[in-house]
Amino acid sequence: MKKVYASATEALDGILSDGMLIAAGGFGLCGIPELLLQAIRESGVKDLTFASNNAGVDEFGIGILLQSRQVTKMISSYVGENAEFMRQYLSGELELEFNPQGTLAERMRAGGCGIPGFYTKTGVGTVIADGKEHKDFNGETYILEEGIFADLSIVKAWKADDTGNLVFRKTARNFNPPAAMCGKICVAEVEEIVPRGSLDPDNIHLPGIYVHRLIQGEHEKRIEQRTTRKREEA
Repeated sequence: MKKVYASATEALDGILSDGMLIAAGGFGLCGIPELLLQAIRESGVKDLTFASNNAGVDEFGIGILLQSRQVTKMISSYVGENAEFMRQYLSGELELEFNPQGTLAERMRAGGCGIPGFYTKTGVGTVIADGKEHKDFNGETYILEEGIFADLSIVKAWKADDTGNLVFRKTARNFNPPAAMCGKICVAEVEEIVPRGSLDPDNIHLPGIYVHRLIQGEHEKRIEQRTTRKREEA
């Protein structure tokens, strides 16, 4: 099965459609599938729902799809760095389903494992629990959360071989593996594709069975927030 494609546009060919639920990896601006997001923007598909830890920033990440009005709903845990997101949400243009961060990661992982739902204590007694089934276990109350089953997963890894085995780097490993797992189709972009057999099997973070298509590309690695101080005079 051919998995390596020449570009993000080719890797997404025949997959995209209006109204899709897309799971996207990344933590802040670390490990976001920026090339695939740009290709999605250029495709013109609309009415998209994104399940992602955050919504990028203005001009980068999922933020570029918010600017082009291609996203109608976000399933996220942190959205504090995107002014356009805030504007659309407060004006009622964008639907938001807030999730505690760990709950969102587990919803993705559960979907990837074929688990339709699970109980968690996180969110009990808050607005997160509104409208959800409650159940007691050993005297403690839990709420039912549903697994996420996405139409498409897009992720970014550090290294891969041509079978799709992936290795992530540092915090890029937080959300990319569960996001990759929960999609019916997973497309990954990587910094380097290495020869088959060169990755240590014990250090593979996501088996290639989850990855259907793969591209190698150049990445910007933008800094989300830069904090500096004035240079002290000698």
